[in-house]
Amino acid sequence: MSALPAVRAWLAARPLGRRPEEAQGFTPSPSRLPLPLYSSRIAAGFPSPADDDIEASVDLNEHLVQHPAATFFVRVQGESMTGAGIHHGDLLVVDRALEPKSGAIVVAVVDGELTVKRLHIEGERVWLMAENPAYPPLEIRDGQELFIWGVVAHAVRSF
Repeated sequence: MSALPAVRAWLAARPLGRRPEEAQGFTPSPSRLPLPLYSSRIAAGFPSPADDDIEASVDLNEHLVQHPAATFFVRVQGESMTGAGIHHGDLLVVDRALEPKSGAIVVAVVDGELTVKRLHIEGERVWLMAENPAYPPLEIRDGQELFIWGVVAHAVRSF
């Protein structure tokens, strides 16, 4: 069963403006969760002595969500974007306020099918490119429906 109708309904209820100030009637719920950021750097090579000095506090919302009124999350299904570091099960932070430029990774609907791919624009031609050689590029042809739902700003992975 496709989740596309539910996602489409959710997005239709959200502001469609490109900028947060155009998001009339929508106020994001404030949810802050500042967590400690330790001043120690973690060695990815040889171990180093540790200390427990707290440098500051970090709220991941401030780092991951630039435009709260225009941002949504979606979970990845499939392996077509592994070359970009996006894997099955990852959580994508998608920002509808960002301009979908050539080279950006976007969440798009092509002929009613939801996908995440790298947008490639060359003149009047548009492709959605996978980042895995096992998946061919998809050129958008006349008569095909393409709707960009947003630009992927971040990917979050659990181990």
